[in-house]
Amino acid sequence: MMIEVLKSKLHCVTVTEANLNYMGSITIDEDLMDAAGMIEGEKVQIVDNNNGERFETYIIKGERGSGAICLNGAAARKVQVGDVCIIIAYALMDFEEAKHYKPTVVFPKKGNRL
Repeated sequence: MMIEVLKSKLHCVTVTEANLNYMGSITIDEDLMDAAGMIEGEKVQIVDNNNGERFETYIIKGERGSGAICLNGAAARKVQVGDVCIIIAYALMDFEEAKHYKPTVVFPKKGNRL
């Protein structure tokens, strides 16, 4: 049996930009992606701590070291610049493997820095 479990998480990043006039996605600083073990094109869930919104999109690689967290397209309507969000990636795993899997959780500092 396969189950979906937490693979990795960027906990409490700050939205730096919301770009309505761009095809949907979330742009994430490549340093943050690497730290969390996330890749471009990966499906993620976004949880906005300020307004309670929860939605899914996919990752676009942002400039390394920029601290960028930019919601694009329709997702830009669900956040405000300055909102604090959690970005969650899940993985399908065999039930037995999932029992022992340890997710990667990253707690960025101010400015979305590691």
